[in-house]
This record gives sequence, C-alpha cells and structure tokens, in this order.
Amino acid sequence: MMQSLRSRPLLGAATTAALALGATLLPSTLPAPALAQESVPGTTPLTEPEREQFRAEVRAYLMEHPEVLLEAIQVLENRQQEQAAEAEVSMIEQNAEAIFNDDHSWVGGNPEGDITLVEFMDYRCGYCRKAFEEVEQLVESDGNIRFVLKEFPILGEDSVAASRLAIATQITAGDEAYKTLHDALMTYSGGYDEVSATRLLNSLQIDPTPVLAELQSDEVNAVINANRALAQQLQITGTPTFIMEDTMLRGYVPLQGMRSIVADLRQE
Repeated sequence: MMQSLRSRPLLGAATTAALALGATLLPSTLPAPALAQESVPGTTPLTEPEREQFRAEVRAYLMEHPEVLLEAIQVLENRQQEQAAEAEVSMIEQNAEAIFNDDHSWVGGNPEGDITLVEFMDYRCGYCRKAFEEVEQLVESDGNIRFVLKEFPILGEDSVAASRLAIATQITAGDEAYKTLHDALMTYSGGYDEVSATRLLNSLQIDPTPVLAELQSDEVNAVINANRALAQQLQITGTPTFIMEDTMLRGYVPLQGMRSIVADLRQE
C-alpha cells in the first residue's frame, strides 16, 4: 500500500537534514574556487588564509540568505524527479510487450481504446480497494480505455491465496468469471481455506471444483512469477501501481486526477 508520489511532500526527511547540517558543515567542507584554479594552467592557487576567508564569506552570505539553500535543494529535487521520470519511460519502453500485451492478464474496458491503463494490484491492499470503484468509474464513463489487471500479491499469505483463487478461476472458468470474482474479492473479508473459497465461489455461481484443483498448478505459479518478475524490472514495490502509456503512477490517484492524466495523454 502506498500513497501516490504525485502528492508527496516537497521537502522530505533528507531535505530537512540537509538544511540543518548545511550551515554547520559549510565552513569546513565547501570547496573553494582554488580547487578549480589548480587544474587550470596559468592560474595561481589561493593560499590557505584566502581559502578560509572565502569560506567565511560564503557562510556569512548563506546565513544572511538561507533561502538560497532551499532554492538549491528545490533544483536538485526537480532534477532528480526528471531523471526518475526519464528512467521510468525507459523501463516502460523496454518492457512494453509484457506490460500491455501479455498472454495471461485480464483485459477489459474497450479492447480497442486509445489509452491502455494497467494496474498492478493486491486484494488485501487498502489503497487498491479505495481505488477500485473509481477506476471502474473511470473506465466505464470514458468508454475508450483499455484496462489491464495484473495480479501482484505482496501483502502476505492471504494476498497470495486470493490471487491464486482469481487466476485459477480465469484459467478454468474464463474472463467473465474472473472479473466477477475479482470484483467480489475487492470487498471480501473472509478466509481462503477450502470451505471459505467454496462458499464464495458458489455464491458467485462459479463451479468451485475445477478452480480449487487448479490453485497450486504450474500455470497459476507461472502467472504470479511473471508478474513479480515484471514488477521487479519496473522497480514496482507497492500497490496500486498504474501505467498509462509512458506514465507510471505509484500509488492511489483520485478519480479526477486519473481523468486529468488521461486528458493530458490524449493531447500529446
């Protein structure tokens, strides 16, 4: 479970620590221009007293104008965010076939939609459950989004059991039965033993016998392992994680935010 990176605070713990330490460490650690001068032919290095004077002047300036530190840190954070976004675009491009067109993930919405929305989800994830109805509303109200679900159980044994049940249902009973069970599991609070699973499947009019026989199959294992391997390639460690075109959203994004991103992608 995780909150969207788009809503994280601008200044984190590392930034706060940097601000606290900056003025203290600056006099002894700030490199003087002499370091650069020493590598340039024809220049004269500063003497040690001159270096100390330079450091003292810089320290005095920063103490008088501490906002400079904030501005520098903001530039650094912006640069890091740009680099991270570029790295994510590259990762998506390198793994595009596995992300958007694998042979095992459930595909809904409009199969011919101009935008593909992929979700890595876990049935026990509170933010996945929070996003569930809003994602459904986004796909249904838009009418031109291709929606791909990827089982990514990371929150313990119940998460794995839920995904096994869903994948086994898809294999034995088809996509429609899978989606019916998927929707039910997003609000389900029961257990995953044989009795509980049988009761749940029967309530959804899904034959439990073939599903339960498939739970530990190589085919089910292959789907879970493939999704985990893909998530590792994409450096996905939390749920929900969404991918739309070349954009990765790590965490819950409110409905209006998702709609804005879809609109932006269509304008590109």
